[in-house]
Amino acid sequence: MEGTAIILLCSCLLSILMFYSAADTISANQTISDGQTIVSARGEFEMGFFSPKGNPQNRYFGIWYKKIANGTIIWVANRESPIANTSGLIRVSSRGIILSTNRSTNIEIWSSDYSESVKNPVAQLLDTGNLVFRDENEQNFAWQSFDHLVDTVLPGMKFGYDLATGADRYTLPWKNEYDPAPGNYTHRVDKNGYPQIFLWKASVPWYRTGPWIGSRFSGIPVLKPNGIYTSRFIITETEVYFVFDLVNSSESSPITRMTLNPAGTSTTYIWNREKKEWTQYLILPVSDCDRYGICGTNGVCNVNKSPRCECMEGFDPKNPEDWAQADWTNGCSRKVQLECGNGDGFLKCAGVKLPDTRWSWYNMNMNLVECKKKCLKDCNCTAYSNTDIRNGGSGCLLWFGGLKDIKGYSEDGQDLYVRMAASELKENRKLGVKKHLQLKLVLVPVLVILTVMISLYLLYAYKTKRRKRAGKVKTLAGQDLDLPLFSFMQIAKATNNFSDNRQLGKGGFGTVYKGILEEGQEVAVKRLSKDSRQGVDEFMNEVSCIAKLQHKNLVMLLGCCIEEGERLLIYEYLPNKSLDYYIFDKNMCRSLNWPKRYNIILGTARGLLYLHQDSRLKIIHRDLKASNILLDHEMNPKISDFGLARTFGESETPSSTTRVVGTHGYMSPEYAFDGLFSVKSDVYSFGVSLLEIIAGKRNRGFDHPDHNLNLIGHVWKRFNECNLLEVVDTVILESSNQHEVFRVIQIGLLCVQEYPEDRPNMSATIMMLTRDDTLPIPKQPGFFVERKNRHETGSSSEAFSLNTVDMSSFAPR
Repeated sequence: MEGTAIILLCSCLLSILMFYSAADTISANQTISDGQTIVSARGEFEMGFFSPKGNPQNRYFGIWYKKIANGTIIWVANRESPIANTSGLIRVSSRGIILSTNRSTNIEIWSSDYSESVKNPVAQLLDTGNLVFRDENEQNFAWQSFDHLVDTVLPGMKFGYDLATGADRYTLPWKNEYDPAPGNYTHRVDKNGYPQIFLWKASVPWYRTGPWIGSRFSGIPVLKPNGIYTSRFIITETEVYFVFDLVNSSESSPITRMTLNPAGTSTTYIWNREKKEWTQYLILPVSDCDRYGICGTNGVCNVNKSPRCECMEGFDPKNPEDWAQADWTNGCSRKVQLECGNGDGFLKCAGVKLPDTRWSWYNMNMNLVECKKKCLKDCNCTAYSNTDIRNGGSGCLLWFGGLKDIKGYSEDGQDLYVRMAASELKENRKLGVKKHLQLKLVLVPVLVILTVMISLYLLYAYKTKRRKRAGKVKTLAGQDLDLPLFSFMQIAKATNNFSDNRQLGKGGFGTVYKGILEEGQEVAVKRLSKDSRQGVDEFMNEVSCIAKLQHKNLVMLLGCCIEEGERLLIYEYLPNKSLDYYIFDKNMCRSLNWPKRYNIILGTARGLLYLHQDSRLKIIHRDLKASNILLDHEMNPKISDFGLARTFGESETPSSTTRVVGTHGYMSPEYAFDGLFSVKSDVYSFGVSLLEIIAGKRNRGFDHPDHNLNLIGHVWKRFNECNLLEVVDTVILESSNQHEVFRVIQIGLLCVQEYPEDRPNMSATIMMLTRDDTLPIPKQPGFFVERKNRHETGSSSEAFSLNTVDMSSFAPR
């Protein structure tokens, strides 16, 4: 009896030793049951059974990060077939990896399904995150998870297709954060024409990267080298795929991933080892101009204009009536039809995202001259370009038919040569000859006129120097801002001579009017006060900061005017006014349910993230508040008023000032007391605005019968009492998920913590808003203490707008 027991004990120990001798491998005589895991050799990844947060009843077999990221899932086997209990079992057979229920029922749930038999089968989890099936005596993989993507692309993983093996590697997002089943979007390399990557929403093309142009995709902004990874797009006769590789593949190298989320946003994340969190590096799509085909065939979506769409040179709107109503789906048609063989030529369209290449032809070995000749010989060819912009350009790409999904015009764009009829080109040449003859005929009169103009200019310059603050205007005019200049007469006419009935609002530095330009475009005109000394600095700062910013959650600057001693800023017109018009009005607030308020919070956060991290200029807004968040016709938020904004360097080191400017109730403690500002100052202002959006009350001037705290203090008090329901605006209670609202309130409290180092940055804030991970417990907020009753002190409850405060006299209220 004792001998039998010893034999059984040795057998068990032997099984354990066999199991742990290769902790990253499963052989044919082993199984993995629910509760057991396999870890890669260096401990980078782990695989086993898991339940998504918020969905504990369903079990899935997947792979996740082991050392970092609190178990971020990167691959799921049975994403469409969850197991409703813990009976799951993983085993290996000669035909692959099999997921089934326990031996008593033995129902197969999922299989890697390799067609041929493997003699000595093993499954191994590699430190790359790849699960492979192979013969233990061979290195070649019979099957690998890297050929069967879920929602995440990892370094070294091929994203694309292989015609030889039939592999088609593309991503499908989770249905939602609780369900890994495939969502409504598909991200894949298209197999038609010159390769490019498409994002599909169901069967509708939603976003397109544009073709690969040597070092990046045509439609993706130029990014500074990050020293973390490099990207390649490989095109051969049998394979087409995108891959990114780590610059340094050591254990201490940065960790990155690309994930497609349920909303159809592709985000590149980099792990911040110091903060122990994922940082967003690139988010696609970037702007509304990235929506596929928004301007129709032969139309260009211009992120610098409002309305966004315009026709290419030589084209007119196909349906002008629809175009006037902002319906651009029918696109543009040629002014003059092509006449093949009768002297057709090309017009250069510079700085654009190249059109859809599904109906194209390409040759990597031709140059641009040969490409032009090739296009001219084919009557169906409508445009051409290089395939590679490096080293002066190489390769040939031809388009046939209409040109669709063009975005312009920017420094990141490429040159596209569009075919035009000979008659149009001749008219251009005749016009040039005519101008040359006219120049010769009037040369002498012109010289006389020029002399007079120079004299007048010198007189004007003399008088201008006597004007107060003229130097500021001269500096602005000399800056290379690529910004349209409007005449004063144009703006005066557009605003009906700045009529009171056109007034949209009034602030500390001027008045905003509604204007209608001659072509019918509605605009908002900000007229800075002539009597305000700060107005000059305001104007200079606002133009220089916002002129080159492009984001769907930032208001767009269309131009400016510096004539007649005026300082005018012309913005896109947003019909729904500002956020404070809604949330602080007992009647208007009813039009903002919880989904709309959440969308406003998230959109504002994304606009701030762009300012802090993704824009060419790194910008701190310094005056974020409800009245500076404008709403478009779909109630999407756009951050406005950059008069107090400041640029800052890469290191995000806090800057200081002796002149504190901003709005009471929104300024962070370190800025108000010490003049120190950083991105965390904007985070504080965002947190205040977030709490105001949920509560429907102003922070400054908040009134409650039980205490004299401001809104931040009230929320903090109720949070500690576990009574957040009292904080929420009753209007949104019926349309909201209380758990989600309470979670967002906690995020707001994290943003208004007293010390800047405790506050999350905007990247982390967005992650908290869009995911359901466990949130940190907020620490004490800044500016929440009890104060004297307003009725006793006689102070007003009205929040006041833009203010300039000297450090020597400032005292927070």
